[in-house]
Amino acid sequence: MALHFVTADASAAAVGDTVTLTGAEAKHAAVVRRVRVGEQITLGDGSGVWLSGAASLVEATRVDVQITSRTEVERPSPQLVLVQALAKGDRDELAVQASCELGVDEIVPWQAARSVSRWEGAKAAKGRERWGTIVREAAKQAHRAWIPTVSEVQSTAQLAQRASTQRMLLLEPSATIRLTELELDGRDIVLVVGPEGGISGDELERLEAAGAERVVLGDAVLRTSTAGPAAIAVLSAALGRW
Repeated sequence: MALHFVTADASAAAVGDTVTLTGAEAKHAAVVRRVRVGEQITLGDGSGVWLSGAASLVEATRVDVQITSRTEVERPSPQLVLVQALAKGDRDELAVQASCELGVDEIVPWQAARSVSRWEGAKAAKGRERWGTIVREAAKQAHRAWIPTVSEVQSTAQLAQRASTQRMLLLEPSATIRLTELELDGRDIVLVVGPEGGISGDELERLEAAGAERVVLGDAVLRTSTAGPAAIAVLSAALGRW
């Protein structure tokens, strides 16, 4: 499979054009992945444009790619949204990376009541930027035409607002309905994963009152780092993406 790189210049490129990778993407292609002249490469803009071509010039600071084909991939529908509670260590980041590779379309950081990590002030912007970098790299690794968006950190009140207009599923061990038994109706799916201590009783009540549904993956209780990716995999299969 050809190596994949992302550049904004892919948006307007046509067959026969030369697209130039510079900066970090050029260094990654030339120095890390050791691309050679003539090697096949795919490029994208992260918003549906997919290009194929061959490297015509390879330098540490510049890689030229001669475009041989162009495709525009439709945005996946329905959308899969992961609301990932902030967690200690790198557990939330592991969830973000794996979920992106497995097919999530949007990631929403959630400041849950039991979140040990707190995103406040400048830390919120820094955290979102960090998640954005993880998502971009995971999308490239998975050869995805659309890079998932990373929203601003949200409160439970903001999630309740979202639950009133979208189908929200709460991953909760106490639920009686399994995710695999759920009937999908074509609406976007907002999947909510709590922190290490789980979603609090008050949060469950508030989100359910707004229209959210409790679901369970199975008998095993998964970590916050694995529950989201596992559910995204189940939903991707159910939606026919796999």
